[in-house]
Amino acid sequence: MTDLKALLILPRLRVQSANAVSGPLTWGFPSPTAFTGFAHALERKLGSLLEEGFEGVGIICHRFEPQVFQPPSGYKYTPYVFCLTRNPVDKDGSTSALVEEGRAHLEVTLVIGVKDDFYPEDLIHLPQRMMEAVLSMRLAGGSILPQRPGKRYAPEILTLAADAAGQQKQFRDLKRNFLPGFALTLRDDKLRLALESLREQHPDATALDALLDLSRLNIEPGEPSEAHPEQVEWSVRKREGWLVPLPIGYAGLSELYLPGEVLNVRDADTPFRFVESIYSIGEWVSPHRFTSFQQLLWHTQADAEQGIYRCINRYTDYLNDATDGIA
Repeated sequence: MTDLKALLILPRLRVQSANAVSGPLTWGFPSPTAFTGFAHALERKLGSLLEEGFEGVGIICHRFEPQVFQPPSGYKYTPYVFCLTRNPVDKDGSTSALVEEGRAHLEVTLVIGVKDDFYPEDLIHLPQRMMEAVLSMRLAGGSILPQRPGKRYAPEILTLAADAAGQQKQFRDLKRNFLPGFALTLRDDKLRLALESLREQHPDATALDALLDLSRLNIEPGEPSEAHPEQVEWSVRKREGWLVPLPIGYAGLSELYLPGEVLNVRDADTPFRFVESIYSIGEWVSPHRFTSFQQLLWHTQADAEQGIYRCINRYTDYLNDATDGIA
């Protein structure tokens, strides 16, 4: 069971020019930190409409359109580059230097856990008031376009049933609305298994080696046939699931400085620390494979003493529970 009382569903949000570079090593879909940060900013913006607030956000992607192009070069495998602009234009017509940035257009559904109880009369106008707040915000640095008309695109607050069986039935009906699309989950268990397997052949392998091994296409030789032992067929190693390298948060590089101790920070009233990105492995999973809405949700987790600030997702935990017959 969970302390969540409802789910706020923001279906098929169209986001224009979202940030496609969330970390120093990869580019692509925005980091989960962008969506947990959006949910936190929305909670603060709603103010008096909520008493308990939000807890967790699920991310389902329906469309991802990176703003890239392939320069003509005559080579078959010319890499793609980002579409860049020079902004702004000066009065004399000159332009500023290019600032390397990656952008993408998205269409996503967000499922936000709510800890508040709602009266039936609240559910009539409250979703639309929340959507008005959403449309005034940015998501992953991108602009949220107005919602299209129709029930399919209308925001909804789903009050959760009091028992686990009722919640499972609600989720079975709900997840059909997320198709076609894929939900982002955390699979650090596969990263651990890959590291263990890699260390059997290379004892000095690190977690970064395992991350790269899971992220790239590994072309390997097959077993030679008895008829032609001198011939070997090469093929791409198969792997389970749609795995992607994923920045999930930050690790501290310095001590935690007192407010105002470091110059030129955004917020002089908040303690400050220099950090670097934390990477793990994520997996895109079709919503029809989920057994609980808890598998969707991403949560924030902070350990100031260790300097770890990251997002976690419990897809694997609830998957194991369902396998063991607990859920």
